[in-house]
Amino acid sequence: MNADSSLQATLEEHFRWFHMHPELSMEESGTSLKIREILSGVGVETLELGLETGVLARVRGTEQGGEEVTVALRADIDALPIKEESGLPYASLNDGKMHACGHDFHMTSLLGAAMLLQKKQGSLPGTVKLVFQPAEEGVCGAQKVIDTGLLDDVREIYGLHVAADLNPGEVEVCAGADHAAVDRFAVHVTGRGGHAAEPHHAADPVVALAQFINAAQGIVSRNVDPFDRAVLSITQIHSGTTWNVIPNGAFAEGTIRTLCQNTRERMLKRLREIGKGVSLSSGADVQIDIENLSPATDNDPELAAIVADTARELGMPVVPVVPNMGGEDFSMYQQRMPGVFFSVGVGSPRPLHNSAFIANPAPLAAASSLMAALAEKALRRIPRSKPKPPV
Repeated sequence: MNADSSLQATLEEHFRWFHMHPELSMEESGTSLKIREILSGVGVETLELGLETGVLARVRGTEQGGEEVTVALRADIDALPIKEESGLPYASLNDGKMHACGHDFHMTSLLGAAMLLQKKQGSLPGTVKLVFQPAEEGVCGAQKVIDTGLLDDVREIYGLHVAADLNPGEVEVCAGADHAAVDRFAVHVTGRGGHAAEPHHAADPVVALAQFINAAQGIVSRNVDPFDRAVLSITQIHSGTTWNVIPNGAFAEGTIRTLCQNTRERMLKRLREIGKGVSLSSGADVQIDIENLSPATDNDPELAAIVADTARELGMPVVPVVPNMGGEDFSMYQQRMPGVFFSVGVGSPRPLHNSAFIANPAPLAAASSLMAALAEKALRRIPRSKPKPPV
């Protein structure tokens, strides 16, 4: 068995374990313990992250003179509250929980990169930090890691995601935004209830909410440049208790996804304006609560080109990117340092977040090699400032 096939076999074993033991956001204690165990077994140093879950590790190379250069590789580790229906022999053992977004593939790939980098530790001209991030699905994990201050010395960061619709081993990467900004909104309508036979004595919150929803659905078609990309979805509605009573209130919730910050601001402003307008026209009070969860990804153009070139050097086909309106809190790191987020195909018969999603593990070793190569290239490419002369 050659080195590549040996690594692939090892990674597939770890991948199956992670897939069978999914844990939700900020509950990834068993996952974190397993990651530490694997890293310790191959001699990779782990650091104290200071969070309930998640792991931060480090492969430290040799000093080259001047300022030490540190780069980071990131993988997310949490699962989703989905009952698995993949039919895999290594399906989830935790009922109602599933790695339906490929995070088992992500963390296994990063473990493989750690193994490869550790073997070259003596020749690495700097330090690679390995971020096994909790709670990406909870859209809070990246900020928690950033707030520790343990990445303050990182000059560049690279993150990997699976692509369900790409053939196994294909890579897609682009400059700029490839994942959307995520905003969550809640609509609280307070009316005046009454008898359904006497609506003229009430201020019907159901009608007000319907007016709001109809108007909000026109934001994308009438307030967004048709050459831009944006999504507004109402995902839940609640009101009333029976058929012959006009209720006192109504509630709806949804999300806005955008790639452009100006479009994001315009849509959120328009949403609030619609709420005020419906309040005036309906007699009900409409309040809009907005939660800004994460910005759009912002891939550094130079780093995106390096990812594409490195993938081709490793024999991994690079395919055109179609921006994804799903969110990704990797963008939080990119607010602090140059970074790039790219995808590796896993050829799933079902999309991400689907109960029958299957990540083909065949490209694991290739994905690990790509991440390790990107880290090493970065360490050799980033200039070192000369040491300051003694005062």
